[in-house]
Amino acid sequence: MSTKQARAWVRQPSGRRLDLVSPSPFDWEDKDLAIGHARTFRWGGQSAWPRPMSVAQHALLVLELRSNDKEPLDRGCALRELLHDADEALLGFDCISPLKPILGEPFSRLSERLLQAVFTRYGVPGWTPAAKKTHKVADVLAAASEAVHVAGWSVAEVREALGIKLKPLDEDPLVRVYGGNAWEPWPVRIACERFLEKLQELTN
Repeated sequence: MSTKQARAWVRQPSGRRLDLVSPSPFDWEDKDLAIGHARTFRWGGQSAWPRPMSVAQHALLVLELRSNDKEPLDRGCALRELLHDADEALLGFDCISPLKPILGEPFSRLSERLLQAVFTRYGVPGWTPAAKKTHKVADVLAAASEAVHVAGWSVAEVREALGIKLKPLDEDPLVRVYGGNAWEPWPVRIACERFLEKLQELTN
């Protein structure tokens, strides 16, 4: 197929078409985004539990960690935390770190275009250096904790292979909000419902 003929869009559950070359902020519905988050899995789908952890659950975990910081989050900052991996949800693909250098700059630009479309759609402020640094601490802490309690890594592996020096959490912050077993990945339906509820709470 020639470049002109090749399909460059992804069909969303609602039937909308997400243009990967030039994404519009209106190429999806809220529920499409929630479904994408709930059906995209962390850690390459690997899990010590019967099911993998979704990007939706991870997003809510990072938001909860940030919400527990000393400074309260305004609506825009809370949305930015919730939607920080929305490009992965729209693609249905959470690229593991070792693969990113292989996929290279074209994939990075694709991810950036998608995330910018999401931020535009929901009026999310862009990252400042300070905000990005604070977010990264929560994101990395979530990753370290997931690696140990979800993916089955040892603390030593997290430190040596992933280069994460932060101590993984023992307590699951999401249990205080939603109940259930600590660090147990949610079923897709539950993850979708909880993500969509939080998205609509922050956008309404």
